[in-house]
Amino acid sequence: MAVTVKEIARLAGVSRGTVDRALYNRGRVKPEVAERIRRIAKEQGYEPNRIGRALALTKKPIKIGVIVQSAQTSFIRMLIKGTQKAAEEVGNLGAEVLLREIDTMDAQRQIEMVDELVEAGIKGLALLPVDDNLLRRRLNELIAQGIPVVTFNADISGTKRLCFIGQDDRRSSHTAAGLMQVLLGGRGKVLVMTGHLSNLSHSRRAAYFMEELGRIAPDIRFLDLALTQDDDAVARQAVLDAVAQHPDLAGIFIASNGQSGVCQALRELRLARQVKVVCYDNTPENRENLREGALDFLLDQNSFEQGYQPVMTLFQYLFTGKKPKEEYFFTDVIVKTRYNI
Repeated sequence: MAVTVKEIARLAGVSRGTVDRALYNRGRVKPEVAERIRRIAKEQGYEPNRIGRALALTKKPIKIGVIVQSAQTSFIRMLIKGTQKAAEEVGNLGAEVLLREIDTMDAQRQIEMVDELVEAGIKGLALLPVDDNLLRRRLNELIAQGIPVVTFNADISGTKRLCFIGQDDRRSSHTAAGLMQVLLGGRGKVLVMTGHLSNLSHSRRAAYFMEELGRIAPDIRFLDLALTQDDDAVARQAVLDAVAQHPDLAGIFIASNGQSGVCQALRELRLARQVKVVCYDNTPENRENLREGALDFLLDQNSFEQGYQPVMTLFQYLFTGKKPKEEYFFTDVIVKTRYNI
């Protein structure tokens, strides 16, 4: 006979309400008590009544907040499709996803969004964060209050977030460095471009790329790092300025958005096939530029999965109390060329 919540409560010496809160993360329970309850439930082979739980949720839906930044970019629009698909699926089980979009990388605006979602009654939060001290403090406050946090696409240091979902920046950047080394034969000047230094993923990609390419191709010369602000116009001007000062520019690595602006500048300068370009993101614009030869390689980081998995991970945790098996859920590093796009 299956063990019941009532039996777990008796064994743990607590009320049935306390057992429910501990198993489903529905309120404050002392950590040591919650751990004892979960241990007893596991030892007794307790399986939650998922159908009954889902029906209960439909009467009072669990709200999950999602915050994305740079929401106007093609990559994030694709990521949001994954979020919307997950929202549809968990909606059928009694959860509600509250999506908030920010066009910029603004820490203060993100904190305001977090507060707004908390006021709306969220039980879990997924976000693409800025690596900012005030935001870090706010997220740790949420976690201390029992609201789990999942980061995606970019991580934030110094928090007790549940997990990170996105690409392994070191592995993908080292892949890009290897591709650039092959394209240039280990020699030439390279312009490294990234979006925002406050985005931990952007800054890490640039650093890891230069670290690895410098190691495997010591004759490579790096120009000053260029920031695109995830804006094609800014990226275009950065390339025009770089070529004006360095007409022998050989390669460009783009660690963020701004790829179309780079391609536009190279076409204007009639260097679209001469300067070798490695970038991120399997977006419609990038696929077209890859086919035309303005891009040489692009790294697909699976935008849909990065939007879908954070919602499903939080729902699973809130629904069953089970933590993710790993702290890092890395999406695949997939290299695309004009021949396999």
